[in-house]
Amino acid sequence: MLAPHACDPRASRGRLFREEESAFRSAFQRDRDRIIHSSAFRRLMHKTQVFVVHEGDSFRTRLTHSIEVAQVARTIAGVLGLNPELTEAVALAHDLGHTPFGHTGEDALAALMAPYGGFDHNAQAIRIVTRLERHYAEFDGLNLTWEALEGIAKHNGPVTGPLPYALADYNARHDLELDTHASAEAQVAALADDIAYNNHDLHDGLRAGLFTEEELAALPILRDCFAEVDAAYPGLDRKRRRHEATRRFFGAMVEGVIDESYRRIAEAAPETAEDVRRLGFPVVRFPDTLWADLRQIREFLFRRMYRAPSVMAVRAEVTRVVEDLFPLYLDEPALLPEKWREDVAAAVDKTELARIVADYIAGMTDRFAMQEHARLTGHAG
Repeated sequence: MLAPHACDPRASRGRLFREEESAFRSAFQRDRDRIIHSSAFRRLMHKTQVFVVHEGDSFRTRLTHSIEVAQVARTIAGVLGLNPELTEAVALAHDLGHTPFGHTGEDALAALMAPYGGFDHNAQAIRIVTRLERHYAEFDGLNLTWEALEGIAKHNGPVTGPLPYALADYNARHDLELDTHASAEAQVAALADDIAYNNHDLHDGLRAGLFTEEELAALPILRDCFAEVDAAYPGLDRKRRRHEATRRFFGAMVEGVIDESYRRIAEAAPETAEDVRRLGFPVVRFPDTLWADLRQIREFLFRRMYRAPSVMAVRAEVTRVVEDLFPLYLDEPALLPEKWREDVAAAVDKTELARIVADYIAGMTDRFAMQEHARLTGHAG
């Protein structure tokens, strides 16, 4: 039972290339399945979330992060009466455009690509699902529905100002109405992303020894979560104690989004999915008080985890990997694999060539990038 403002696959705006509908799967189910079966999705297994893949097998990767985001998103969508398959598709695809080494790799590649139109991982996700995945006989990309593409492009809100080239190229062929908000389903996927990384970065930071449970227990929301666990389970061993506290923190975020979104939807009273897009503000949000508390937690993570000396040392190493690989491929495109040569031959100028090189590097996993760096430079990454 979908809410009237949910996206109905039977009313989808369709795909750029017309296809026969499936007899047993909705259009949004097919979108989700195509994303899961894509090469780019599989490569997320070996791409950094915060810690580079060689730093430990138990830390989150982009793949496990994306699965956690999809689980949270599907739960919230179900409670709010939204389409769970579209929500899940956007959640699973939201990080497809990420480079190796997470945001560190993206920062390095964006700086290198500044003379050639820049680099943005959200726009790169659109480039992947509309162009770089090449498996189907009749089209490049995955030929996702308009609603899925819209969600990937603008789940974080309207895209204004000069468009990244990877997004502008596709939008010129298939208008995603980038100046409006996305569907409620895509908005849920965006908030699920926040919930997932706020929760699992605490887990991974503790595991890495970057801060202590006592420090977490002094933070907003978490102090109440730890106190509740201590009252219910006095003497609980440390590992179970922190798990019980962080799962309560996780639940508080999910419940906060559901309650606030219910309120905002009831107040706005959208009657269609199109009404949601045209409201001029998001209907899926954290409550203001919860958002203020989460900002303090994010500031703590920034200081103690994302900018920790050990993390920064690895950031410097992997930045050098990207900075070394890009000019090598740009100056000697013959170093690219054979299947990329056709694109190289069709490049009309250095900008197009640079974008091909960026596509190739962005698609690398952490370990492949380090292996290629060692092979081509003779230096370990």
